[in-house]
Amino acid sequence: MSEFTHFDAAGRAVMVDVAAKADTRRVAVAEGRIRMLPETLARILAGRADKGDVLGIARIAAIQATKRTAELIPLCHPIALTKVDVDLVAEVAVSMIVCRVTAETVGKTGVEMEALTGVSVALLTIYDMCKAVDRGMVMSDIRLLEKQGGRSGHWKA
Repeated sequence: MSEFTHFDAAGRAVMVDVAAKADTRRVAVAEGRIRMLPETLARILAGRADKGDVLGIARIAAIQATKRTAELIPLCHPIALTKVDVDLVAEVAVSMIVCRVTAETVGKTGVEMEALTGVSVALLTIYDMCKAVDRGMVMSDIRLLEKQGGRSGHWKA
């Protein structure tokens, strides 16, 4: 197992020095789910949510969140993203929405945290927009599916 990188020799938290690393194309894919009552999902899909286009707003929230990850996660480097894709897919049979975010950059550090933050905020947005009719929604399985680029290369769950 690799060493933790966000601590110095004295055990203090530090931002990792990436100056010597080469710029490479980096891609990360993350995913998460939100389960809800069938009636809630039906309202979302029919465009009958009181607060508007739930999936459209969740998509924008995910993109916005990826761009602000360094403001939310204390030791994350600010990253110039080159692309962010957000897919929100309803799985009606199990009354769930699956969110998948792909973040890309060319730089010295990866975009895993950006993809994970995008997924998390998209799911939180869905919850916020629908909580008046379904407080029992459950967000789960937020995880990294794949990362490419950098010294550690390609990793897939």
